[in-house]
Amino acid sequence: MKPSELLYNIAITKIDSVGPILGKSLISYCGSSEAVFLEKKHRLMKIPGVGEHVANQIIKSDALVKAEEEMKFIDAQRIEVLFFLNEKYPSRLKHYPDAPILLYFRGNINLNAERVVSIVGTRRITEYGKQLTQQLIKSLQPYGVLIVSGLAHGVDTTAHKNSLQEHMNTVGVLAHGLDRIYPQENYHLAEKMTLSGGLLTEFPSNTNPDRENFPMRNRIVAGMADAVVIVETKRDGGSMITAEYANEYNKDVFAYPGRVGDTYSSGCLHLLKNNKASLIETGEDLIQLLRWDQDLQNATRKMQKELFIDFTDEEEVIINLIKQYSEPHIDQFHQHLNFTPGELASHLLNLEFKNAIRSLPGKKYTLTI
Repeated sequence: MKPSELLYNIAITKIDSVGPILGKSLISYCGSSEAVFLEKKHRLMKIPGVGEHVANQIIKSDALVKAEEEMKFIDAQRIEVLFFLNEKYPSRLKHYPDAPILLYFRGNINLNAERVVSIVGTRRITEYGKQLTQQLIKSLQPYGVLIVSGLAHGVDTTAHKNSLQEHMNTVGVLAHGLDRIYPQENYHLAEKMTLSGGLLTEFPSNTNPDRENFPMRNRIVAGMADAVVIVETKRDGGSMITAEYANEYNKDVFAYPGRVGDTYSSGCLHLLKNNKASLIETGEDLIQLLRWDQDLQNATRKMQKELFIDFTDEEEVIINLIKQYSEPHIDQFHQHLNFTPGELASHLLNLEFKNAIRSLPGKKYTLTI
């Protein structure tokens, strides 16, 4: 992304009264973020949702000045900016109307992993909740799952820590800018996550973890995953907001049951009772319901089939010669093997069809197995 293009993409998010939905509409009508700022007032006012007040905000705002300040921070901290039209932007999230126009990311992974699970729950996690989270992470480890959560105390922290212990990538979605970590106790955890995952937020620097930011954070946690798992939560806990977003986004939602009357199981029981979540007791339940076990079995069978190809005796002789001489010329085959030219050509062709060897320039051959 060109520096000027990045500047205008950031500036769009700095305009008062312009949120993700209207911002993307402006970009669509004008053709680019830069074009929005170059457009005439009377033309801006013809765009649905843009009245005189918003048009004035665009024309007279100091959004570009604020964007320049943000770029200084981004450059200094080596933060990646993911515009919603960028291929690195979380693809599972981008098609929702309220998805952020851009995200700030500090980390080292692909956010579009093949499998993504968000694990959330109460800040006051019980021993029961810790055991469930730990077992869930262990079960998911063989499937290369990216674990997403919110870096809060409790279930979030437990999910992130166990992911790192199992050598899994994990991303924390923040309700503030990347110039701070909240809660501060998770500072060292957050630093480790940037080496095996990352930190993601829609909020620019100098944004505090204000109360109203957490529901906005929760929609990202829900939107960028294949499935959302609620471990423990109160009936009015913040994880219930994540579950609501996940249901609105048609995501798979799962919850662990708890004992009737337990405060931190009341939210999960409510979701289960109202068919807003599917019940799981173990990580294996989640894997089976998502049918990932079948995917892994199919992949294993395919790999085994590729690894254990049946070769004829003649083909084995050719393979051994290639191993011995490393990229032998066709003349070496004739010199060392008792095949007619037609037989040799046929065997070499069959081995290429089996993806066992590859022909090189100059009539040489190499192994691909």
